[in-house]
Amino acid sequence: MLLTAVVGLGALSIDMFLPSLPAIAHGFSAPPATAQLTVTLFLATLAACQLVYGPLSDRFGRRWVLIGGLGLYATAGLVCASASTMGTLIAARVLQALGAASGPVVARAVVRDLYERERAARVLAYMGTAQALTPILAPVLGGYIHERLGWRAVFFVQAGFGGLFLLLAAALLRETNIRRDPTALQPAQLLQNIATLLSDKAYLAYALANALMFGGQFAFISGSAFVLITLLGVAPSVFGRSFGAVAVGLMAGNFLSGRFGPRLGLDRTILCGTSLGAVAGLTMAGMAWSGVLTLPSVIVPMFCFAVGLGLTLPNGAAGAIGPFPRMAGLAAAVLGFIQLTGSAVYSIAVGHLYDGTARPMTTAIALAGTLACLCFWRLRGF
Repeated sequence: MLLTAVVGLGALSIDMFLPSLPAIAHGFSAPPATAQLTVTLFLATLAACQLVYGPLSDRFGRRWVLIGGLGLYATAGLVCASASTMGTLIAARVLQALGAASGPVVARAVVRDLYERERAARVLAYMGTAQALTPILAPVLGGYIHERLGWRAVFFVQAGFGGLFLLLAAALLRETNIRRDPTALQPAQLLQNIATLLSDKAYLAYALANALMFGGQFAFISGSAFVLITLLGVAPSVFGRSFGAVAVGLMAGNFLSGRFGPRLGLDRTILCGTSLGAVAGLTMAGMAWSGVLTLPSVIVPMFCFAVGLGLTLPNGAAGAIGPFPRMAGLAAAVLGFIQLTGSAVYSIAVGHLYDGTARPMTTAIALAGTLACLCFWRLRGF
């Protein structure tokens, strides 16, 4: 439960904060583009700093690295809450992301330390089922806190979560890294380790499957408001429920992965997930290009794509990290960096290609699912 919570710190820090973004921009008399930096720089830092925590946890162990990251996260949350200028808030958000980045890297490395590959996939799948609640519940909680107490209270609550997780980690988390690598932080060795990961066909197969499927999900996240609200004219409340339905699909995929993944095996489960993503994406794009644009024509295929994503992510993570026990932290960090950075670039491209129709978003989702399936099929030798 603790590892599930710390993996979701990044998503919690964004989703819980989004309802307050307009009020923050207004309060500091800042243009929306400047206020948006509190999100984009947070994401960029979250991705980049995973590459720091991975080698650190391989060298010094998981426990103290996580405790240090959570302490930084809690402190930065307090600075965010008391910020007097937009510049201070942006800088504090960067520090908050620096602390939050410890969660996904260390948690996945701990799972690798404790379990063999198939069991790790099952544990990660059940963790993913719980984490999928974040995009459903966090905006609701953040909006409620904002309406009652103001936007600063949102950051106080985030700092409180960080402090609680810090205390739980100090009390409950034992050190699991029994193969510490004293050379993990040496530049030459670090580069050699990264080269080893990226030259491994199996690692690339798992990393690309995860990154491409996650990129398809990000394409929906970045483009869905324009498609559903602007083009289809649905109410914001309907949009929220539609977004929640997709999150339920992700939960269902993770649950099915944990329940049936051990019987199918990692590779077959991933192949099922990416194939489902390809079929769902192509169906959605086909309807958009043929002029059939309704709420069900977007949400039903996207629900199926999210199920495929839930089948893919935990097994991809377990497959990528499993063969590298001495550098599990780095393997998890590079996996997370590729996944987050690739998805962010993909969603930015979708935004720039927006032409007033649903075609760019749906095509991007179809392309992501199809490429994930083909890359995994080719690299794993099916």
